[in-house]
Amino acid sequence: MANKESILIIEDEKNIGNYIETVIAAQGYKVLRAYNGVSGMTMINSYCPDLILLDLGLPDIDGMEILKQVREFSDVPMIVLSARTKEEEKVKALDEGADDYLTKPFGADELLARIRTALRHYARHTNMLPDPAYSRDGLVIDFEKRLVTLQGEPVHLTQIQYKLVSLLAKNAGKVLTYDSILKEIWGPYADMDNQILRVNMANIRRKLEVNPAEPHYIFTEIGVGYRMIESI
Repeated sequence: MANKESILIIEDEKNIGNYIETVIAAQGYKVLRAYNGVSGMTMINSYCPDLILLDLGLPDIDGMEILKQVREFSDVPMIVLSARTKEEEKVKALDEGADDYLTKPFGADELLARIRTALRHYARHTNMLPDPAYSRDGLVIDFEKRLVTLQGEPVHLTQIQYKLVSLLAKNAGKVLTYDSILKEIWGPYADMDNQILRVNMANIRRKLEVNPAEPHYIFTEIGVGYRMIESI
């Protein structure tokens, strides 16, 4: 189980940092540690890690500022780990370029799943090899044919509904904020009132989910956006 990827943990709380290091080192990842923002930026520039786990509440530099600075020169995957639970904090971090946002406390399995997803997205982006299709639990989306099937039966979606589903599927496992979806689907000058998005998502769920009130494929991150279950 020897993963070659290096992961930088920028976390000032030693107990949390030690826990994270133990979890990811057990999976074969190479671990780098920084206990404040200054040393974190130094290690990013010196070691060029494959992924960064970033705490927002650092003693010297706010993690959000580090996120902004890194995004000026790198698209390295960054997962924010924070005790800040306010929705606006999550939205801000994702809009500033974070690939994901985990609220403390979190479990080892969830952390590892988010890491794997972020690394896969980055690898696909780097190699410019988008998946030809999305497939999970009977739901298949063929991007080339623009065809959606559920348990082998075609699902009839409107053009907007298909764009929404394919956008979420191509970013499966990653949270997309309401604003980013609105801009991507309806354009940069779209009305940022997300009522039109909610209506379309409700209609999509009625077509895809056995029980729309308890979705299996597309999840709502309350106040933040939507996440689609990972493809397999």
